[in-house]
Amino acid sequence: MPYTTEEGGRLNNFAKEPRMYTAEPPNGEQKRNYVILGALGAALVVGVLTVAFVVS
Repeated sequence: MPYTTEEGGRLNNFAKEPRMYTAEPPNGEQKRNYVILGALGAALVVGVLTVAFVVS
């Protein structure tokens, strides 16, 4: 751990920073999965709203 010495002789330690990397754009399979999950999420929301409307 990297330490620094402050005024008065106190030690201050800092957390180790993670290594940085660049994000990669999604490939075709990941994009397809995002579309499928978005459609399923939208269908779930519409279904919940429909049930709420029918019950009320």
